[in-house]
Amino acid sequence: MADSASSLIRRSREGDRSALDELVPLVYAELRKMAAGYLRNERPGHTLQPTALVNEVYLRMAGAGSADFLNRTHFLGVAAFLMRQVLTQHARTRRAAKRGGGVTAFALHDELDFSPERAATVIALDDALTALAAVDSEQARFVELRFYSGMTADEIAAVTGVSVHRVRHRLRIALAWLHREVNGRSAEA
Repeated sequence: MADSASSLIRRSREGDRSALDELVPLVYAELRKMAAGYLRNERPGHTLQPTALVNEVYLRMAGAGSADFLNRTHFLGVAAFLMRQVLTQHARTRRAAKRGGGVTAFALHDELDFSPERAATVIALDDALTALAAVDSEQARFVELRFYSGMTADEIAAVTGVSVHRVRHRLRIALAWLHREVNGRSAEA
């Protein structure tokens, strides 16, 4: 009988590298749903597939060795963060290549094909979220958990140990700040 996600996470925390290999199939549907959510607003006919994004996240997790995942929700939050990194890295690479930057092609180039508008949005959002983290890391973490892993305010509260009211309040503030940052940059471009 297969181990439960909790047991596999505990084994991973204890340094069992094979635990991640067993955990991913248990949460694969959730990971693929998260990846599809990231790609939902992409232009019709784009070549980026959720499976390629999930595979890249898995490779990054496996390459890092053991990780201190607290629970299933935390694992999904880390996966969401890695998805953000993969997409942002690809968007930056694609943008630089279009400008003749001579940057080496990203490993998933064929699978990750953003429209120029989408690439600029991904980069602007990542820059704004990075700036928010410098000002208020808690708000940035809440946004990451909400939008990159699809967690509800209740789930974020459970993972972070903060009240649901505080999570909702801080998310509202963070989203207003991010909206202002991203729209301000768009107006300057």
